[in-house]
Amino acid sequence: MKHIPLANAELAIMDLLWRDGRMTARQIREALYPDSTKTQHGTVQKLLKRLEDKGYILRDTELPVHIFSAAVSRQAYSCSQMESLADKLTGGSFAPLITHLVEGNKITRDEIDRIRAVLDAQDREDDHD
Repeated sequence: MKHIPLANAELAIMDLLWRDGRMTARQIREALYPDSTKTQHGTVQKLLKRLEDKGYILRDTELPVHIFSAAVSRQAYSCSQMESLADKLTGGSFAPLITHLVEGNKITRDEIDRIRAVLDAQDREDDHD
């Protein structure tokens, strides 16, 4: 499933929700603007509304204070954005991206081992088909 790319401010809110789970608008505002002397309430409310309209967050209205949570997982969003990047830069191929990351030492040995295990499992699955 393709997800609409998020603006940096929207992504900051999603990072909070992915990390902390359910939060109120106030908790989000205080986490994003801890030293703000000017209230950022309106800004956070607009961002939450945009994220809700895009289908990225859920709003629980059962309590007097609304609680927000992520409707899309970090992994689902990341995978969608990686596919979009591969489509734009390499005609949909992940090989150049992965090769660059491996050759540039951007992937740890543990991550390489995990990738290898996934590839091996895929090979075994393909052999049984």
